[in-house]
Amino acid sequence: MAITDPNDARQARRKRLLFRARHRGFREVDLIFGTFAADALADMTDAELDAFEALLGVPDQEVYAWLQGAPPAPAHDTPVFASMKALCARKNPTWNA
Repeated sequence: MAITDPNDARQARRKRLLFRARHRGFREVDLIFGTFAADALADMTDAELDAFEALLGVPDQEVYAWLQGAPPAPAHDTPVFASMKALCARKNPTWNA
């Protein structure tokens, strides 16, 4: 059965991205990405979803270094990444992935 409603396609994409965010393989990154995705995916525009999906393609160690303070690659230095980094900077964050 094909998805014909664009809203259903967006919802299916969000579900796929949430799964990928929670199952990257590096536990710390799984928690960060999963928590961020659970909180933010529902409100993201298509462009923001594209930026988040691109971040999912970055190797775990690399993105983890960026989240710890190393400068991100210019292609990934986006408002989506800034929001994810802000999540990490919260005092006593709760990881719910």
